[in-house]
Amino acid sequence: MSRRLIRILVVLSVLSIIGILLVQAIWLRNAYALRERQFRQSAFIALQEVANEVARQNQFTLKRYAVTQLSPDYFIVNTDAPINPNSLEVLIDQSLQRHKLFTDYEYGIYDCETDRMMYGAYVSLSSSTHQSRNLPKFPRYTYYFGIRFPSQSGFIAGQLTGLFWSTGAVLLLVIFFGYTLVIVLKQRRLTEIQRDFINNITHELQTPVATIRIAADVLASDSISQQPARLNQYAQIVSQESQRLQRQIHAVLQLARSRRQGLTMALTHVDLHELMTVAAQRYAPHVRLDLQAPDARIQTDRYHLETTLNNLIDNALKYCTEQPCVTLATRQDKTGLVWSVRDNGIGIAPAHQKAVFQQFFRVPSGRTQQASGFGLGLYYVRQVISAHGWHIRLVSTPGLGSTFSVYQQAPAGSRFFRLSV
Repeated sequence: MSRRLIRILVVLSVLSIIGILLVQAIWLRNAYALRERQFRQSAFIALQEVANEVARQNQFTLKRYAVTQLSPDYFIVNTDAPINPNSLEVLIDQSLQRHKLFTDYEYGIYDCETDRMMYGAYVSLSSSTHQSRNLPKFPRYTYYFGIRFPSQSGFIAGQLTGLFWSTGAVLLLVIFFGYTLVIVLKQRRLTEIQRDFINNITHELQTPVATIRIAADVLASDSISQQPARLNQYAQIVSQESQRLQRQIHAVLQLARSRRQGLTMALTHVDLHELMTVAAQRYAPHVRLDLQAPDARIQTDRYHLETTLNNLIDNALKYCTEQPCVTLATRQDKTGLVWSVRDNGIGIAPAHQKAVFQQFFRVPSGRTQQASGFGLGLYYVRQVISAHGWHIRLVSTPGLGSTFSVYQQAPAGSRFFRLSV
């Protein structure tokens, strides 16, 4: 499947998810608005019936509509006659129950002699207590009561339980779909990385084999025995290429073994300065030393640490556009021994600095793609560092080089790539 088709599918999927969520949100909003209108209409009718009953008890008929809504949850009911506080709550309860308005309410009766609302009661369907609020007056009427429905929103939401469940199911499906999409994209990326790895390993293994085959053909010729200098040259080529092939095969086998069994550490006391000095001699004249730590003896697996050091130096030398200059340094700080490998190479962009420790990863541009390698060196480094319980920190600026620093303990407030094996 081409990248363009995948991008189109991803865009369409995202737009579909957004469309589903928008439709669901509009549906839910409209359903709530409809229920809110139904509640208001039922409340108007129920309170009008209460006003009519109060008028009947006072033996007269209301000449106008009695209910006025002052806010979404507050209503004024005009009675045009004195109200009996002892019977009003009963009338309200009966009328609300007839219209299936099973929700809390509080009411107050206006006292025209004192010109203030006399608190009636807070009627709750639960046993919990509630603090009453001041009920506003309405200057147009003389005899009236005010009623508030503080739980109106909760009552309406309770009538939409089925819709909320369906919305939750849709959101759950969207989450699962999004998760599946992320997994597919990650799998696609992993497939591309593995394909690049196979291409790299094929090229890297074919190169020394081809060189050995050519050298073998030359050595098999009759005339080569009469040319000792040339014979020795081709013998060295065969030896060097066979060692190179052996290292590459060893790297792949080591990766397979570490993934299956994990790294096995044979811990011994090792002088890090000694390892660095040997490495500097091996890679001379491109490696120099800056050994400032007073004591560089550590407990480690000598083989794995030496391989880690060589991997870091190999990377530093491969990714240099100018004359390579790699510095192996040690120092002592409050956390303990710190050792580093610093180069003057092409550097690593911030977007790739954490990914470089991932298996098979290679920075997808420029000099990095031209250089040989499997994308396993820094992954192996990460495994070794993590197996020791150490911490590795990468500081790099494109064009100015990179510094890999290894800490036995992590100082606070620093960014480290501390990943499990």
